[in-house]
Amino acid sequence: MVDSRFSAPSRLGFGAATIGNLYRPVTDEAAAEALEAAWRVGVRYFDTAPHYGLGLSERRLGAALNRWPRQEFAVSTKVGRRLDPRDTPVSDLKEGGYAVETALRRVWDFSADGVRRTLDDSLSRLGLDHVDLVYIHDPDDHVEEALRGAYPALAQLRDQGVIRAIGVGMNQWEVPARFVAEADLDVIMLAGRYTLHEQPALAELLPRCIERGVRVVAAAVFNTGLLSDTNIGDDARYNFTSAPRGPILRARRLAEVCRRHDVALPHAALQFPLAHPAVEAVVVGARSAQHITDDARWLTTPVPNALWNDLRSEGLIPAHAPVPDGR
Repeated sequence: MVDSRFSAPSRLGFGAATIGNLYRPVTDEAAAEALEAAWRVGVRYFDTAPHYGLGLSERRLGAALNRWPRQEFAVSTKVGRRLDPRDTPVSDLKEGGYAVETALRRVWDFSADGVRRTLDDSLSRLGLDHVDLVYIHDPDDHVEEALRGAYPALAQLRDQGVIRAIGVGMNQWEVPARFVAEADLDVIMLAGRYTLHEQPALAELLPRCIERGVRVVAAAVFNTGLLSDTNIGDDARYNFTSAPRGPILRARRLAEVCRRHDVALPHAALQFPLAHPAVEAVVVGARSAQHITDDARWLTTPVPNALWNDLRSEGLIPAHAPVPDGR
């Protein structure tokens, strides 16, 4: 039995999609070093999913977590994609975006039985007897099934003390807003929809979360690569695919303002979402120890107020969007 509800134990969380070989391989050694560095800089919240590398992310994360005191960290995983065996191993890079070859395949399943089976399999891969938070993962085309099947099953597990909290994790804000209105959620993982680059969740979803007491974890705060470097090339990624020209040009304008204040674009991008009172933590991926070490340093290094003022005056962030106090 675990305590109910959830509060992230660190403002910076480790998103384990990258160590599931997102887009390109990461060695076991590099994954372990990134996780060790995350722990060393104070990260105590770790997020994963069966989808990430078809179980590879959960296995690698579990190997690290089992070295550390269980009461000192929180971990979340996700349900909605069940992993079933297939006849022969195949590469997942084209189909799922992960550089793995495996005899597993994803099956959409937001049923109550699917939730329990998926969670049991995740616990086995993680080597844990419980997780703190379970997200309903990407129910974009399965909203009714998720509300009727996945959510009640998770609510029962929460009531029984098997899990502490329930969330929804998505790359859009509209369906999460419906879940906040119709279900008793604890957390929204909002990927890419409240970032320095764009803020479509600002007007409706974030105020609704505050009103209902739902915490927000901001993920994909670099918009899956677009804001991860001050020098933005024509081959930048955005929303898990090649970036269109419009987002690239906007990102370059953001980078130019940051450059005038001697601030790296990812430094500002990491801090911006956390200024909103609904946002409790940001989750970032890391392929190496250096990546997560840089993120931790940027999180605690103030950004000059003049930078936020310039971004507002140039219309790059809304005038009413909260910004960090850089004093």
